[in-house]
Amino acid sequence: MMTVPRRRVRSAGLRADDSGVALVMVIGITAILMVLVATALSYSASSVRKARSDQDWNAAMAAAYAGVEEYESRLANDNTYQQYGNPASAFSAGSSVSLPTGAQDNPAFGVGKTQGWAQVSGSTDAYFRYEVDNSKYASTGVLRVRSTGKVGTTTRSIVVNLKQQGFIDFLYFTDYEIQDPDLSGDPQTCVKYYWAGRGSGCSEIAFGNGDVVNGPVHSNDAIRVCDAEFTQSVTTAYNPTSGKRYIAKDSNGNTCTGQKFDDPTAPTYSPVVGMPPTNAAMKNEVRSDLPIDVPRPGCLYTGPTSIVYNSDGTMTIRSPWTKSTRVSGSPPSGAAQTPSACGPVGSATGQLGSAAGATIPVIPQNLTYVQNVPSTSSDPNYWPSNAFPSTLSCQLVSGTLACKGAGGQSNGNGLGYPITNEVAPSSTSYQPRVGDLFVKGTLKGAETAYAENYVYVTGDVKYVDANSDILGLVGNNAVFVYNPMDVNNVPLLTGSGRTIQAAILSVAHTFQVQNYDRGGGRGTLTVMGAIAQKFRGIVTRGSNGYTKNYVYDPRFRYVAPPKFLSPVSTSYGVSVLVEVKTAFAWDGTAQ
Repeated sequence: MMTVPRRRVRSAGLRADDSGVALVMVIGITAILMVLVATALSYSASSVRKARSDQDWNAAMAAAYAGVEEYESRLANDNTYQQYGNPASAFSAGSSVSLPTGAQDNPAFGVGKTQGWAQVSGSTDAYFRYEVDNSKYASTGVLRVRSTGKVGTTTRSIVVNLKQQGFIDFLYFTDYEIQDPDLSGDPQTCVKYYWAGRGSGCSEIAFGNGDVVNGPVHSNDAIRVCDAEFTQSVTTAYNPTSGKRYIAKDSNGNTCTGQKFDDPTAPTYSPVVGMPPTNAAMKNEVRSDLPIDVPRPGCLYTGPTSIVYNSDGTMTIRSPWTKSTRVSGSPPSGAAQTPSACGPVGSATGQLGSAAGATIPVIPQNLTYVQNVPSTSSDPNYWPSNAFPSTLSCQLVSGTLACKGAGGQSNGNGLGYPITNEVAPSSTSYQPRVGDLFVKGTLKGAETAYAENYVYVTGDVKYVDANSDILGLVGNNAVFVYNPMDVNNVPLLTGSGRTIQAAILSVAHTFQVQNYDRGGGRGTLTVMGAIAQKFRGIVTRGSNGYTKNYVYDPRFRYVAPPKFLSPVSTSYGVSVLVEVKTAFAWDGTAQ
């Protein structure tokens, strides 16, 4: 019989005994691998979902931004679009918005589950809707918009303040870098931009004499700069193919140096900002028959008018030619309207036509408009050519109205100008039937004062609180810093220096010191606000006039004086942007 070796028997036995253990190990390892695979698949699926969620989250914010941009484009194409919105929106409570109709229907004004969303252009799954609060638009020029973006089931909301971009974006804005031809005597052929061939012989004005301009500057023309410093941005529509975007010459045409731009890129190119031909459109803001466009009319005054702002929040107004402080129709017609908010009309003590005028609260967040005496008999403020207010120092001479100054001068306006011993400048004589505004004082409130003719700043104009008070001064013609002289060119105002806290705009002419070329030095002219004008004004010549100290009011980046005039065409810029609690769920339900 054959014997099997023992070692091989043991080996065979071991394989037989351990086979079950091996199977268990295989099953265990397989199970672990399956768990790992399942975990990996779960993690991968979770990552996909998270990535999708993050993508929708970011895309919803982008859709909200797209809504703001789309609304801005509508404003740019229609400067009355701020009147539209959905009055059913809680965000629009207190506003005077209404839904556009017909061809202007806009799905972005949807609210709630039953109303729609607007689709982001070029997208298949991104939508937005926005709500408008225009309650502060008339008073500050600011619109508040809440825009909600939606992608999938994700929504996000932002609130932005949109401010109209305009003249007060600059401390110093000029259309033409020449002196006003009406004051210089230059021919009207000078009224063209430098690159359009203005040529020599026109009274171009340079920045120089150590001028320091502490704020943003824009000129539609080519700027002349000598010994002057600009501490912030400078833009110009002058865009030569080579060389500097300014002219290194003084006012006499001599080449000069000393220019300093703290912004190393300045001046930079920016397109022409168009000026309106007049401020007459703002007369609509004193009409009582436009409840939608003008829900809160301002106050209208007629003929030469003086306003003194008082630090207690009142103002004293003298306006003898005024009969109706609000009007209806264009041209105005009908009976006189005399709301108490604008002051009592008449010549008795305490009324607008009296020697001391009427003292009333500053018209809150609104405007006053001083117009020429109307020549149309149907106008409630009409005066016949042979009639005049009894409280004025006037008379008819051979059928022609002649009014006196305070010292009996024959070429006065009957309101006290010229003052005693003053020789009125022949080019800007005081006339009795024009809409001149004479203004000074300390303002507590927010208002814009318009004049159809000249504005004369007859004393300091200051704020009680520079953080909350705000003023606009807008002359259709020149805005003058009052600087009267006698026959010997001796200044008649005591003291020196003048401070004006306001946004100043001369629509068709200039901001200039009266008698800038005589009477010796008058100290420092401090303007804390903004200056915009069609032509460059002069404040000093030689040792005469004022030294400039112009400082930008940074609030004008965010707000404007009430009902301040805007450029011919304008865009809106975002001045404030914050993310807020989401306004709507994906199905449109308010949250």
